[in-house]
Formats: sequence, structure tokens, C-alpha cells
Amino acid sequence: MTGVDRAALAEQALAGYPYGPDAPQAAEAIARGRLVFAKACIIVEGISDQIAIEVLAALQGRDLEAEGVVVFPIGGAQAAANAIGELGPAGRNLQLAGLYDIDATETFRRAITRAGVGQPVDGADLAALGFHACDPDLEGELVRASGAEAVLAVFDSQGELGSFRTMQKQVEWRGRQVEDQIHRFIRARATRSQRYARLLIEELGPDRSPAPLQSVLHHL
Repeated sequence: MTGVDRAALAEQALAGYPYGPDAPQAAEAIARGRLVFAKACIIVEGISDQIAIEVLAALQGRDLEAEGVVVFPIGGAQAAANAIGELGPAGRNLQLAGLYDIDATETFRRAITRAGVGQPVDGADLAALGFHACDPDLEGELVRASGAEAVLAVFDSQGELGSFRTMQKQVEWRGRQVEDQIHRFIRARATRSQRYARLLIEELGPDRSPAPLQSVLHHL
């Protein structure tokens, strides 16, 4: 597969989503424009999370736009307090749910408490409010749900198995668990993370996708 072929596959997987250096700002601006008609909002850290949620919803036969549900990428956990404050009871008063990396649990707990959404003490309380953690992140959940061999098959379909094998030979990754190597490879580039969010959710389908994503959608 040529570089042109790989680029075309990447562009196809990212269709409908901004990518590149200004992608986080562009994605937030697009989501903000949809808030005019929103009844509920799913707060996510980044575009990869947004893609995974929206693709899974479509596979489940849901039309989030028609339901008035906006998936809102905030550009990282550091923006959680402002976003939840704006979208929650003291702001737009939308019904909220969310997806976050497990190391951001305390950040989201404080943001939710401060915004008056609830008084969560731990991750279980956050889940009861519709905010679910990925352990350790979306990519980790996708790799665990898919299994290493299935992910490698998807790499191969995208012409990236050779690049992955090259990474495996690097001194710092040689001999590591293949799941850890896969996780690092996917997260090495933002566009790669975004692309495989779609491809792996499509491969898993509506019933085998990671539990945190299923739970967020079930909440709304």
C-alpha cells in the first residue's frame, strides 16, 4: 500500500471531523454551534472520544442530533470546570453526561461539585451522575475490548502494520506487552487516535464496544 493510499484511508476515516493543529478549537466551535437546539450534552475530553461516542450511537440506531444530544469535546480535562459550569444548572441547564480518562477523576469530581450537578465522592458517584471513566483512557478501553490480534488486523487494513512492527523494534518498546505497544502506537499521533476510534468501534459493533461508552449513551 502506497503513502497516497494510506492518506486516502485516513481521510476517509476522519470524514466529518476536523483534524490538524487547530482541530480541538474547531471541534469545540462546531459543538458549541449545535447547543442552540440541545436538550442534553455529553462532555468528552477530546475528538477521539467524540468520534467513538457518535459512531457507537449511530451503530445503535440513534440519531443524537434529532434527540437534541450534543457531544461536546472540551480539549482536555483542564477545561472540565468551565465546560460543566457553562452547560450545567448554573448555565444552560442541560442534562449532562460525560466520558473521561481515569486519571482525571478528581478533576471531574471537583468540577461537577462546583457546578452544582451533584456531590460525588468517588468514581461510582460520578457514574451514577452519568460521568464514566475510561481505564486508563479511550484507547486502552478499545484495545482491551478488541483484543490485540483484532487491532493488528485493523492496522493491516490501514497499511500501518509495518509501521507498528518498526515501533516494536525500538529499544524502549522491545519486549513490552503487545497491548502496551498497540496503545502507544495509537496514541502517538492525534489523528491516528481519532482514526482508530472510529475504526475500532465499527469493528466492535454496537454490543461489544467498551462499557463506559455504552453507559454514557444509556444515561441519556
